[in-house]
Amino acid sequence: MKARFKYRIYPKPYQILPLAKAFGCARVVWNDALAIYKKASSEGKPRPKNVDKQVITNAKKTASRAWLSEVSVVHLQ
Repeated sequence: MKARFKYRIYPKPYQILPLAKAFGCARVVWNDALAIYKKASSEGKPRPKNVDKQVITNAKKTASRAWLSEVSVVHLQ
């Protein structure tokens, strides 16, 4: 039997923008990593390992994705 749970969060007004940025960055990195997997699959190569770290590191170095550096992995208060 599988259990399923639904959660709803109610962020405070000052939390909305940082959460939106974090989720947006996660989605962009996911899409980039997925494109790398699909390209490797179509070329008949094995799936690469640790793609997410490579994607994040390389993307932060480009001018078009420099905004990924604005979102911290760890949020300290």
